Amino acid sequence: MEVRLPAANQPWVLMTATGETSPLDIPAATILPLFKRHGALLLRGFGTDVDQMHRFTRQFCSGSVFNESPDRQLLDADNNIQSVNGGTAAFPLHPELSREPWKPDVCFFACLNPPRLNPPRALGATTVCDGVELVRQLPPQLRAALAGRRLRYLQVARAALLTFWLGTPDPSDAQLAAPPPHCPYAFVRIGDVIGRYFTRPVFHTPMFTDAPAFGNFLLFSRYFNNQPGFPSFDDGQAVPDAWLDIIKATGDALTAAVAWQRGDLLMLDNSRFMHGRTEVVENDGRLIASYFGYLKDAPINPEEPAAPLWRNSNFRPPRRD
Repeated sequence: MEVRLPAANQPWVLMTATGETSPLDIPAATILPLFKRHGALLLRGFGTDVDQMHRFTRQFCSGSVFNESPDRQLLDADNNIQSVNGGTAAFPLHPELSREPWKPDVCFFACLNPPRLNPPRALGATTVCDGVELVRQLPPQLRAALAGRRLRYLQVARAALLTFWLGTPDPSDAQLAAPPPHCPYAFVRIGDVIGRYFTRPVFHTPMFTDAPAFGNFLLFSRYFNNQPGFPSFDDGQAVPDAWLDIIKATGDALTAAVAWQRGDLLMLDNSRFMHGRTEVVENDGRLIASYFGYLKDAPINPEEPAAPLWRNSNFRPPRRD
């Protein structure tokens, strides 16, 4: 196996097979130190399939989360391996499931069928950006303005979610004011509607470095979903468009694209790296498998409740109805 460390226009460690036939041929003791130091690994030439992906992820993860987006194919129901989102649109940078309090620690993507390539740019590529480097590259005035600020993710609390976390679809004011310790949300009544929310820092500390990182749902929400108020600052004010334009431009300049080859396996620290994609060619056969896991012996995240439900099993969140 050949190992090439990150360099300009390649923010991941590139590990290329030189006779190995499976990602399982690489010892976990080789993978983990590289992952903790660099945060992104691309394994190429190992012929990864769904079963190998499952066995590879189990070496590192105590559990995983099911992404309930409706247009994902279920490739391995028992092990939470799904396709990535369907459609053809390009996606802005985001950490996986950062719109919810159970953001996973690590993302795995495996190329089961590569997309059609259209030189000089790859269509259907996955884009990758180091959130630590993004913060370093921001203008000092903007970095100072955002330091210490928090984002509030406020959404309607539907019946299924209320039942899952509070045990009833029609909670009293007392139940809303004192959710159980394992619940990651706070609740508020807004007229006839119950809102649920959680907050996170604009710049957070990743698992394996003390340097601040940018990694949240702001770019995806603003530039894809066209939701200027989600998330907001924790005082309810929207993040200014001008600030986000600078963040987006900085991230775009740092972004590199993985032009997929069959059998590639990408492993990303979801607390440090964001990902997205370029435009996808319709009906070109592109099939990328995904698995979103929680690391064994992960550092305690002070933003999470004690003994979070999602860290010890395959977690299926309440449906987003």
